[in-house]
Amino acid sequence: MQIDLLETFLDLCETRSFNRTAERLGITQSTVSARIAALETALGARLFERSRAGTDLTVEGGRFEGHARSLRHEWNEARRRIQVPLHGSQLVRLAIQNDLAAQHIGDWVADFRRALPEAAFYIEPDYSNQMCADLLTGTQDFAVMFSPKPHPDLHFESVGDVAYVMVSSETDRLEAVQAESFVFAHFSPAFEAMHRQVTPHLAGAAISVGQSGTVAALLTAMGGAGYVLEKTAETLCATGRFRPVSDAPVLRQPVYAAMHLRHRITPLHRRLTRIIRRRLAGREG
Repeated sequence: MQIDLLETFLDLCETRSFNRTAERLGITQSTVSARIAALETALGARLFERSRAGTDLTVEGGRFEGHARSLRHEWNEARRRIQVPLHGSQLVRLAIQNDLAAQHIGDWVADFRRALPEAAFYIEPDYSNQMCADLLTGTQDFAVMFSPKPHPDLHFESVGDVAYVMVSSETDRLEAVQAESFVFAHFSPAFEAMHRQVTPHLAGAAISVGQSGTVAALLTAMGGAGYVLEKTAETLCATGRFRPVSDAPVLRQPVYAAMHLRHRITPLHRRLTRIIRRRLAGREG
């Protein structure tokens, strides 16, 4: 199976540019053209129309796009299913938002192992956009993320939220927090929007980062203030160097379980979703 033909076709569906697809896939434009031509020959239909205005899908190309996504997903899933590690009945590939992995991965994976003792697990902390892309291609089975990226082939479920609190080495009052020593957090687009809304005077901070652990490391090294995960805040305050900014609002980041649409009702995916939901609700198992 020439999966590279499907990959090239689907990338071109997104970029609508032979040059851009060549750049993204690390190949030449002539290779992109040759792959599309080979796919068109195999299907007996023209898939794209090129003009001065750009590249557009033909009617046949539009009809084929959904099939191409399904074929790519099935290929990657089949390839993974035959690569099960020794002593595992199946390989489950999990992706977890970086911030969540830092604090929850141990408890969650322990629960996964108890629920699925015959399974082998591959776990990869990542960011939401990449997790959505990996679910689409079939290189990941299940993901826990902050920012769902709507797509007709993906299914998302709300499973709870996590709390971020502001700490400071300088003050316990929000009005005294200075932008010059503030680390602005953008853990997700939704979080950033909340952050800007409740602390507009801090939005111009000189440093902005996307992980709670990085915020904590910067504060530990330089002092100042910033939002971190609730448990991280407790750890920082326990050192005596930091204190909660008592009147700063707690910002709650929604968390979502994500999977390919065809997996939304499978027992494995339902079980993983229930485990995450119970853990985020503060219940065991």
